[in-house]
Amino acid sequence: MSHMEDLLKSLYVMASLVEARDPYTGGHLWRVSQFSRLLAADAGLPDADVARISLGGFLHDLGKVGVPDAILNKPDRLTDEEYAVIKTHPEVGNRLLSGHPLAALARAAVLSHHEMPDGNGYPHRLSGDQIALDARIVGICDAFDAMTSTRPYRRGMAVGKALAIIEENLGRQFDRTLGERFLRLGRAGRLDHIVGHSEDGIPVQECPMCGPTIVVRRDHHTGDSVFCRHCGGEVRVERAGDVIHVTPTGRKGTPEDLQPDIDAALIDALVHEASRVIGLADSSGTP
Repeated sequence: MSHMEDLLKSLYVMASLVEARDPYTGGHLWRVSQFSRLLAADAGLPDADVARISLGGFLHDLGKVGVPDAILNKPDRLTDEEYAVIKTHPEVGNRLLSGHPLAALARAAVLSHHEMPDGNGYPHRLSGDQIALDARIVGICDAFDAMTSTRPYRRGMAVGKALAIIEENLGRQFDRTLGERFLRLGRAGRLDHIVGHSEDGIPVQECPMCGPTIVVRRDHHTGDSVFCRHCGGEVRVERAGDVIHVTPTGRKGTPEDLQPDIDAALIDALVHEASRVIGLADSSGTP
């Protein structure tokens, strides 16, 4: 593995470990990264910019490592005080990036993905073009995935409803030009293979108690045990070609079974692709 790949991997691993703390966000970082990649490419950006924005999409929630578990995993809506704690995560993430050799690639997305065109976002109440392009793209994709994903207090909404909400808030919460591009992608069905998935071709699986919380990796095979990240319930994987099912066993996982885990193979694939494109940009002198 090259030096560039080592540096990128350290960022992907950090972000994955943060995500592993929240049982209801399995695949969120991958999905936001992939939505961001599609939107950036549709906007006609160069390959190196698309790769950078995709990386920012994966890292955008890095600062949630500073949010207490009691708030991050709260089973119902947050109080105003708890939401104020959540709102610290962009600046915490920015501080975590400080000193990393590749910090500049992800800083805009990490720090500013909750800023809004009308100036009512956070942490710095930026508006319009004051908000970096990376953050405007990742902000749309993050909100869309939040709306279409299940949380403890509500099921994920239909794609059409989430797109309608984005449309209603163009120019206020979401960049108008980029948001209109995202709407066209969504209404053409070009987001459907990402919604509800934890990687290409692998939907997040349903726990009978908790909903879609079970992440099956590409290297899982028929008969392997996987565990709900919320209740600890065990399921057995069943694969028939590209089709995946899980069957509850009625058993609970041990503390060892339920330790946070990351998908090393997925991270290696993301790192390899990002380093190839970003490395080419660096070698050509492109910032």
